[in-house]
Amino acid sequence: MTKSALQIARAAYQPKLPKALKGAVKIVAGGATQSVADQQAIKTLFPNTYGMPLIKFESAEVAMALPAINVGVILSGGQAPGGHNVISGLFDGIKSLNQESRLYGFLMGPGGLVDHKYIELTADIIDEYRNTGGFDIIGSGRTKLEKEEQFEKGYEILKQLDIRALVIIGGDDSNTNACVLAEYYAAKNYGIQVIGCPKTIDGDLKNDMIETSFGFDTACKTYAEVIGNIQRDCNSARKYWHFIKLMGRSASHIALECALQVQPNICIVSEEVEKKNLSLDDIVTSIAKVVADRAADGNNFGTILIPEGLIEFIPAMKNLIAELNDFLAQNAVEFSQIKKSAQRDYIIRHLSEENSAIYASLPEGVARQLSLDRDPHGNVQVSLIETEKLLSEMVGTKLAQWKQKGNYVGKFAAQHHFFGYEGRCAAPSNFDADYCYALGFTASRLIAEGKTGYMSSVRNTTAPAEEWISGGVPITMMMNMERRNGEMKPVIQKALVKLDGAPFKTFAANREKWAKETCYVYPGPIQYFGPSSVCDEPTKTLQLEQAR
Repeated sequence: MTKSALQIARAAYQPKLPKALKGAVKIVAGGATQSVADQQAIKTLFPNTYGMPLIKFESAEVAMALPAINVGVILSGGQAPGGHNVISGLFDGIKSLNQESRLYGFLMGPGGLVDHKYIELTADIIDEYRNTGGFDIIGSGRTKLEKEEQFEKGYEILKQLDIRALVIIGGDDSNTNACVLAEYYAAKNYGIQVIGCPKTIDGDLKNDMIETSFGFDTACKTYAEVIGNIQRDCNSARKYWHFIKLMGRSASHIALECALQVQPNICIVSEEVEKKNLSLDDIVTSIAKVVADRAADGNNFGTILIPEGLIEFIPAMKNLIAELNDFLAQNAVEFSQIKKSAQRDYIIRHLSEENSAIYASLPEGVARQLSLDRDPHGNVQVSLIETEKLLSEMVGTKLAQWKQKGNYVGKFAAQHHFFGYEGRCAAPSNFDADYCYALGFTASRLIAEGKTGYMSSVRNTTAPAEEWISGGVPITMMMNMERRNGEMKPVIQKALVKLDGAPFKTFAANREKWAKETCYVYPGPIQYFGPSSVCDEPTKTLQLEQAR
């Protein structure tokens, strides 16, 4: 296989570890924990794994001789930079305890466990993937582990391979599945430990013990580089407004972090839109006003960052989508028999007055996406809606109206971008390479201590890596009850942008200046070699949250 010069150089990089993990460790256990909400319901569902203490690892005097152990690992959900280093850290960790320990990777996600598809991950395989992006070492998938027959099928292969611990690397849903699996195996006395690792570029899996999910740092730096390039072009050509949609379905962490890095003219934060009960027209009007104000200064250009899930956070749009879902599900046969050219009018006639007016105001292309692109459950596929084009078209219409009234004197031309997949498999930044390796190594120590139902935790991450704090957090501690597919289910609570948090407050304090003036920052590409200030800096979000 041909390798780039960077791949060859990065293969030699040795990720940094917290001081406590460099030799023998001892556990320091805290007090009993409880779930973030719905305590009685979660406790009832997880009697064997609820209330366990927080764990911190500290250096110990003497290393214990431990028997060899076979461990399984699964990559679950969407890709995130650093997944290979979690596996590398796990591999090195179990080998450091006993060279006879073995690591098995289940192929293409949780489905590999159920279907008994796996490979043994040996040193020569692991060494090919150190410090690389992607999940291609074993592949990933989105099979949900939630049925008893799946758990039993998984147990069959775990027993056959004498695997005593399973590490699931994934986001909130995947780690919810890990928690359910840990509880099931504990209740059955199967002797299988289950450990989770926090992955998602969206940044919505975090709390006091999980300061950041891995991949967020690299993905945001990758997007920020490209946005910076666009802003340099924007400031050179001076004739386009760039509407840039960024991945992040359920939270605006990526958009906010990128805004802090590049200082665009506008960044929409979905959580603020919902809190202020803004309408689509409110958002369009606010953008149009910035465009008009900059045009008055002779600046007919700018950049706008838009979170992928914005539409679902606009209360009126959320209501429209909910009514559309129900209406089209109940009238699917009749709707399918209507000519495409008449479907828009059909929907307008049958919706409630308020939602009918909103639907009628949408550009035809977006209205069609809302009514035609359904998922297997009959729901609107919000991620397919080209929000960046929706907003630019509506802004253009409003500016044309203002021009007729003499309230706008500029020229408006838009360019559209969506950055998502570009950041999911980038070569991990030094931060993510170190953080992920430490997460995997920590998982090996949780396994060695016989723990199950824990998520690997590495904290104090704005300090040098040697000072990071390694340990474990019970997954049940992060859970609450939410309605999923019509039923109340235990799930890890998503962490949305906190409007009273330091990152958003810093953004809010600067956005008026950024809107009016051209304050662009050009971060450039991720740096892997050079001064620590250039190569090892964590995200602005982490620095602001920890006031460093």
